[in-house]
Amino acid sequence: MNFLSKIVQIFKIKDLRNKILFILGAFAVFRIMGNISIPGINAEKMESAFANNDLLGMWNMFSGGSMDKFSIVMMGLGPYITATIILQLLTMIFPALERIYKEEGEAGKKKFNQWGRIATIPLAFLQGYAMLALFQSEGWIVAMSTQTLLISLLTITAGTVFLMWLGELITEKGIGNGVSLLIFAGIVADVPNNILQTFYAWDPAKLPAYILFFGISALIIAAVVVINEGRRNIPVSYAKRVRGGKMFGGSSTYLPLNINPAGVIPIIFAMSLLMFPGMISNFLGGAEGWVGQAATALGNFFENQWIYQGLYFVLIVAFTFFYTAVTFDPKAISTNLQKMGGFIPGIRPGTSTANFMYFILNRVLLIGALFLGIIAILPSIISTITNITTFNFLIGGTALLIVVSVALDIMRQVKSQLEMREYETF
Repeated sequence: MNFLSKIVQIFKIKDLRNKILFILGAFAVFRIMGNISIPGINAEKMESAFANNDLLGMWNMFSGGSMDKFSIVMMGLGPYITATIILQLLTMIFPALERIYKEEGEAGKKKFNQWGRIATIPLAFLQGYAMLALFQSEGWIVAMSTQTLLISLLTITAGTVFLMWLGELITEKGIGNGVSLLIFAGIVADVPNNILQTFYAWDPAKLPAYILFFGISALIIAAVVVINEGRRNIPVSYAKRVRGGKMFGGSSTYLPLNINPAGVIPIIFAMSLLMFPGMISNFLGGAEGWVGQAATALGNFFENQWIYQGLYFVLIVAFTFFYTAVTFDPKAISTNLQKMGGFIPGIRPGTSTANFMYFILNRVLLIGALFLGIIAILPSIISTITNITTFNFLIGGTALLIVVSVALDIMRQVKSQLEMREYETF
């Protein structure tokens, strides 16, 4: 009853209702575009290829289920995310870029966002060409003339730019991060299809495997929620100060450090980076000489699932530390605490406080990073054990982490919006 009353309360508040309806409308536009196919597709071959190849399946999920339909938004938001990754990596190489991003505040972030938008266009064009070359070489689409190829490339590049704009519009006018919400919508939209596939492939002899499968699914979903909501609280006290005959401060609170402060960003970063070898292999695999041979060897190397999953795990762990280092600055927090008269009991203000927070953060991050990596590669392990390839979104991996993390974030934001309008809760 409490849940239903919350739903009713949400739709009674005009501003919140409009935000929810706007997001649902954006999802509808996204799904309609994802089902508008470019002519020339061999639907049967395409569906079979994406169902039997883990890497292609991951690309398809990342595009919101639009790639196997050869739709006008088949590239999804991958090029935009890749451009963002490249820019953030460059901040670690060029100190001038780091100063713009960190020291110029909101203006610096706006510059970075604009550079990311600009870099998205050539990346989408190159990645689109590589995918079209792959599709043609495998016979999944008909051979295209130069003019048709150029029109198709411009169409799917425009589709990526449109999704980038739609994602930023959701962030600005809706609730939560627009890019994450669009990926979330693409994953959830494929759930009914997964359910149908499970029923079609039902085999009574595999009943114990299904029970094990769903039991592990429930445990892993619970673990994802626990880790995402887990925090390490650092106690903070404020010194007493006298101003104008009145005493201020003297209170105690805590600074929460999330076990997984980076959310699903490391997963998305790692997946985007692992798309590059396949894209290069498809782009240069047909070339003559040592270039073509090297590109083909690179593609074959990454087709080995043990190598692919191992690199996936390592990149997720590395990106967890990298992204947190870019977005979380213990030195700045220590300086702000000192200015406000705050301190951590038993720790000297200034450099000692910053070092203490680094010490705690690195140990908390290790747990979060290992958890993300294990959850990401778990679907392949469980599918091998149970011999069940459908419903992977229930047992872990990128899809599960995105769905659970985005759902929890939306719930928190809606709750905060409701509390803002309930004066008695303060």
